[in-house]
Amino acid sequence: MKILGIETTCDETAAAVVALDDGDRGRILANEILSQIAEHAAYGGVVPEIAARAHVEVLDRLIARALDRAGTTLSDLDGIAVAAGPGLIGGVLVGLVTAKTLALVARKPLLAVNHLEAHALTPRLTDGLAFPYLLLLASGGHTQLVAVKGVGDYVRLGTTIDDAIGEAFDKVAKLLGLAYPGGPEVERLAETGNPERFALPRPMLGRREADFSLSGLKTALRIEAERLAPLASRDVADLCASFQAAVVDVVVDRVRVALRGFGAVAGHPTALVAAGGVAANGAIRRALAAQAGEVGLSFVAPPLPLCGDNGAMIAWAGLERLRLGLVDDLTAPARARWPFAKAS
Repeated sequence: MKILGIETTCDETAAAVVALDDGDRGRILANEILSQIAEHAAYGGVVPEIAARAHVEVLDRLIARALDRAGTTLSDLDGIAVAAGPGLIGGVLVGLVTAKTLALVARKPLLAVNHLEAHALTPRLTDGLAFPYLLLLASGGHTQLVAVKGVGDYVRLGTTIDDAIGEAFDKVAKLLGLAYPGGPEVERLAETGNPERFALPRPMLGRREADFSLSGLKTALRIEAERLAPLASRDVADLCASFQAAVVDVVVDRVRVALRGFGAVAGHPTALVAAGGVAANGAIRRALAAQAGEVGLSFVAPPLPLCGDNGAMIAWAGLERLRLGLVDDLTAPARARWPFAKAS
């Protein structure tokens, strides 16, 4: 079984081919990604209209390159998978219309994939992970703790009530005048800073629900930055380190609460998983790995190239759905919002 995956929900244009081998394991045959960082850098964030036009300009060539590198053709495929949301609606439409056209011309099944579900299922592609597992999904504007019970069967144990983790990192970076994209810059400077210099709050710490709130932490950092202005390079590094340390403490505490509630909805977890762009943060990965070890679980996170948006995760999610007969027709809509997990 061989699937083409297309991803255009934000500022990466991606196409990939993933196959299922004889041992029922996924294998990435090609994974092509073009980032739009340069196009959006001057604006300090993603401009939806620019993103959509950039997808239009490169997607067809990227698909051709992925098929060529995979040594396959459209006729050899078993299906066309595409991220149909959630995301910037212009970009989502570019990918979805392209996928529908290819599916119609090649007479292949269309698989309209939820971008968040694709992140959730990536550990099954990279590590062959069995259900159920606890997932920290931190991607773009999303932060959720989810019991992943099976394909299409997800229970949300916690979510953010304001800023997502990735949003908070990016907003802090912008406040401190750091380059775009901001999250990696905060992490880079945090490595050289003093995480104990600023006594920043740990919102929601100790709460019985596994929800997140980061707006108060972001505000506290802004107050400290304004108090010290103009900021020296040491101030910026220490603010980044203090902020990241607070986020790590919050994540560990919220995951601990979710682990306590996991058994009631899904039984015993096979692993603790982090996925999405924020899963590339080294401090968060190390803290979660230590936490998993304390409770006798393995910790799984995708390789760094598969933490961000990519076509391989879309292809794999499509493959998982195709195996279960979960195909879509050409009326599948593009969705700016698309919840994928039900509340516990």
